[in-house]
Amino acid sequence: MTDDRDRQILTFLQRDCRISNAELAEAVGMSASALWRRVRALEDTGVIARYGAIVNPEAIGLDFEAIVHVHLTRHDPEKIIEFIRAVETSTVVQECYATTGQADYHLRVLTSDLAAYNHFLEEFLFRLPAVSSAQTNVVLRTIKRDRPVTA
Repeated sequence: MTDDRDRQILTFLQRDCRISNAELAEAVGMSASALWRRVRALEDTGVIARYGAIVNPEAIGLDFEAIVHVHLTRHDPEKIIEFIRAVETSTVVQECYATTGQADYHLRVLTSDLAAYNHFLEEFLFRLPAVSSAQTNVVLRTIKRDRPVTA
């Protein structure tokens, strides 16, 4: 469990994970060594899962984004595992959620254009034995993304 000081640290790190230890220590009112121990504990306990850069998809030519609602034909455990493994290895699928509701899975997909997305559907998704159908919602505009997790 984290306390208020940990939440402050996490907020700063989520805004800019490249902030120096000294700058972060000053910002949260701690010594550099005490801060380092706190951050290390947050990493060791899995509160901080990883560090990374947030890339603007359009800046690298990924202009087509869709949310895909996937319906499975069979709920055979082997076919589900095969579906999950395939989705995990796909570079096109950015996120995958198993949810309640009509669809079994929801994917966030990024491709360069509609033709590349169609290729993803025909050559990847619809070739998976467990997949019955998919409904696509094209993302017209992103309203909110990459917001810090707060408690």
